[in-house]
Formats: sequence, C-alpha cells, structure tokens
Amino acid sequence: MKLSSQIKPIRYLKAHAAKIVRNMSGQEEVITQNGEAKVVMQDIESYEQTQETMALLKILALGTHQVEEGKVQPAGDVVQRLRDRSKNR
Repeated sequence: MKLSSQIKPIRYLKAHAAKIVRNMSGQEEVITQNGEAKVVMQDIESYEQTQETMALLKILALGTHQVEEGKVQPAGDVVQRLRDRSKNR
C-alpha cells in the first residue's frame, strides 16, 4: 500500500468529509496540515483489525521475552501437572 496516493490536505477533508468517509474501504487517508502529515484516517474494520494484530504481536513479544528469560517449562510437564491437579479434585 502506498500512502503517497492517499495524502489529502486538511482543507480537502473539510470540504469533502462525507465523501471521504463514504469511500473509506480498507484504505488509510493521510491528512496534512501546513504540508506536514498530521492524521491518518481509516475505516473502523481496518482499525479493529489493526488493534487485534497489535494485541497478538504484544502477546508474541511477551512470550519471546519469557523464553529468553528461561521462564518456560516442557509441555509434557505442564500437562501432567494439570492432570494431577484434576485428579485431586
């Protein structure tokens, strides 16, 4: 995706807000002010997908960090401990 084709000045946003919102479908719009990028607009579905992706990446980074710190256990040990725990109930 090339953002360069999606750059609009703020005056365009002011004059065509309804059109921009109506035509948003998986593409971002970069809004500039005084020639400088200030805001990125995206439709709600893309925003939600971005947020879910970020959450998954954070979980992955946390897991990677825990592996690096040695805070892991063999899966077989964990499964056995869970089985033992369920038998004791």
